[in-house]
Amino acid sequence: MSTFNDLGLNEDLLHAITDLGFEKPSEVQEKAIPLLLNSEDDLVALAQTGTGKTAAFGFPMLQKIDIDSRTTQGLILSPTRELCLQITNELKLYGKYCKGLNVVAIYGGASITDQARDVKRGAQIIVATPGRMKDMISRRMVDISKIEYAVLDEADEMLNMGFKEDITAILSHTPDDKNTWLFSATMPKEVAAIAKNFMHAPQEITVGHKNEGSKNVTHEYYLVNSRDRYQALKRLADANPDIFSVVFCRTKRDTQKVAEKLIEDGYSAGALHGDLSQNQRDLVMKSFRNNQIQMLVATDVAARGIDVDDITHVINYQLPDEIETYTHRSGRTGRAGKTGVSMVIVSKSEVRKIKSIERIIKKEFQKKDIPDGMQICEVQLMSLAKKVHHTEVNDDIETYLGDINTLFEDTTKDELIKKFFSVEFSRFYNYYQKSADLNVSASFDDSRSSSGNSTRYFINVGKKDGYDWMSLKDFLKEILELGRDDVFKVEVKDSFSFFNTENNLKEKVLAFFTDFKHDGRFVNVEVSENRGRSGGGRRDRNRGGSKRRDDRKNSSSRRSDSKSKPRRSNSGEFANSRPRRSRR
Repeated sequence: MSTFNDLGLNEDLLHAITDLGFEKPSEVQEKAIPLLLNSEDDLVALAQTGTGKTAAFGFPMLQKIDIDSRTTQGLILSPTRELCLQITNELKLYGKYCKGLNVVAIYGGASITDQARDVKRGAQIIVATPGRMKDMISRRMVDISKIEYAVLDEADEMLNMGFKEDITAILSHTPDDKNTWLFSATMPKEVAAIAKNFMHAPQEITVGHKNEGSKNVTHEYYLVNSRDRYQALKRLADANPDIFSVVFCRTKRDTQKVAEKLIEDGYSAGALHGDLSQNQRDLVMKSFRNNQIQMLVATDVAARGIDVDDITHVINYQLPDEIETYTHRSGRTGRAGKTGVSMVIVSKSEVRKIKSIERIIKKEFQKKDIPDGMQICEVQLMSLAKKVHHTEVNDDIETYLGDINTLFEDTTKDELIKKFFSVEFSRFYNYYQKSADLNVSASFDDSRSSSGNSTRYFINVGKKDGYDWMSLKDFLKEILELGRDDVFKVEVKDSFSFFNTENNLKEKVLAFFTDFKHDGRFVNVEVSENRGRSGGGRRDRNRGGSKRRDDRKNSSSRRSDSKSKPRRSNSGEFANSRPRRSRR
């Protein structure tokens, strides 16, 4: 591997590189920097998050712009405010010896007039999010008609977030003869279309293979019942005492719910999602970067732009809708040459997705078991023992040694050690000693597809009521308080739909929908005799007519009684019985 001195960078930049402690360029830097310095070609660079892409385009741009000019010459578009600020700060560090350099960040959630004023003072480089940049162009607060270099960073993420029209509008205000450098972790068709429409015969460099996962990340999956997903998450955290992780959920609602439950159970956790104000997001990210939060629960959109090198684990509490998104999730760990682990908690119905992801990232998953209670107790005990062993002695304790020795003068060394470690060990032992096995066998993956093990229902809502299969599934999951994968084979027609559950949930489903109203309208659910996925089928007439009305009172009573009982998880673990987790 070459050194930064071999890449053709000038003395000012090399001086900054020395200050930053960079020793050798990463693969994407080694390939991109000489190419961008020595040619005027457009570039498409495919590399995973955390491989040093900012430096790969930042150093060449800093060297090629005219710092003596106050004209805006470089534009960098990034998907999120966090990434925008991060790139801006890094460029300032790279150009610390470039006298007169002015790099300005433009993003939502801050004063637009202040940002416009900073640009007018002479910004050679603008780093911007697409939405705010488009807004400022429409208000004529910025002029990008003379830029020479345009960078689309995390291009696939920007397109996933719906910025295609904004990007198109922004680039229409730039000169045709500019150089465009596109950096992306994956290469979906939308990114290829951007390259085709806005770039001229671009050169392409690829680190690894297209869409491939980072070589520093190992991939594991844990197979559990969907109702045990949260208990599995807690055990994975307890089995890794030094965990510093991002936990991914599909929705903002689930993200907030999981974070709140973790905090309630004594974990140092926080939520990051789009419903938070910008100030709240900043506070959460500050706490995470300072290691005050060990488990950051986030949506995919909110997590874009997180650039923290020490993340040990990525935990996929729920798999993403788009398989390519998994590449971005796992790329949050194993950065800056370090190793990381990407864990996936899956139910039986999701095992097939693991195989699809393996084909995309060209990596194999290891199937692992959720640790049992005694394994966790052992891990926690040895973790504490190692911390005690490596703790530096505070000599100020000498003052109190006399009293301490007097207290333990009749205690042997072995007894003292047992007493000391029992303080920590007993917390976990008492909690986990009767815990259930959360693991399930993959051999049962397709069992519920057979007609004998599941019940198919008719429901009188459909497309005309604003539902598709996903929104109906989420609606049923929420009102019935079921796991996401307890509702399956959802089929939505114009004015009615079908869905399945396991047979053991049949009584609960039918009882709940007895005399049930939603938005002032009766929602009827009946057992369907048709167990296939197409066609209307016939409904079980035993659920209709007078019998349905006669059973309302008793069914409603059963619902009321069931809600009054204390709730316990299916794994046998009470949510409020876990020992409070010590803050680290």
